[in-house]
Amino acid sequence: MREGRVAGKVALVAGGASGIGRASASRLAAEGATVLVADIDLRQAEAAAKEIQGLGGTSRAARLDVTDEGAWQLVFRDAIEEHGRVDVLVFSAGISAAAPTSEMSLADWRRVLNVNLDGAFLGTREALRTMGRTAGGTGGSIVHVSSASGVRAAAGAAGYSTSKAALIAFSRAVAKECLAAGNGIRVNTVCPGGVKTAMWTGMPFFHELVLSTGSEDGAYAALAKDSPAKRFAEPAEIAAAILYLASDESLFVTGTELLIDGGYTL
Repeated sequence: MREGRVAGKVALVAGGASGIGRASASRLAAEGATVLVADIDLRQAEAAAKEIQGLGGTSRAARLDVTDEGAWQLVFRDAIEEHGRVDVLVFSAGISAAAPTSEMSLADWRRVLNVNLDGAFLGTREALRTMGRTAGGTGGSIVHVSSASGVRAAAGAAGYSTSKAALIAFSRAVAKECLAAGNGIRVNTVCPGGVKTAMWTGMPFFHELVLSTGSEDGAYAALAKDSPAKRFAEPAEIAAAILYLASDESLFVTGTELLIDGGYTL
């Protein structure tokens, strides 16, 4: 595989078995990184890693429940033992629960925040500890996948919007801490608009749209009809931004949110 924009780096992609995470793992590997695909769905993580290997990249899979503190410690420990360092953490794990606030259960509220926010905290904390003592203390890049819904709240998804807005604030706070510490670790957030991922296809209302329009493409078109861009993004379009933030091309970029939403938040 050719030298690339992240050649020689070791990247851990949480939520790397599908959607934006899988596209990011593939793009990082294509640009020269050694990629650890971590996901709660080990079978799909192994499939993603095998796909990367088939294209000439270096990758392996690991099971990771992002809400489990011990699991984070284990996956970082294994990465250090195998590669000596972790240079990039991409936190792409995320779930949603579509319901009006008046009908949302406390269990669903907590589940969304547990994965989307607590998971990011646990992974980021472990990355800060790991990046600070490896790679000669030269730092690294942490990229959180938030959402345009964290900037412009979405009705019927209060838990999701809240978790993603909080993730932006969390990223900024940690970026400031890293600047003050002078550890060279950058922390940034990408905020996608609608993206063609399983988060949508697993929703009951999406199934109804598929039935009424005749196809998944028709369902996505119906959802995007009132958006400025009139379409959903492909996961690869978000992965391109994550690659930039993971690479040394963005060494002067930290504590920022990169909106990739086709004008949704304008």
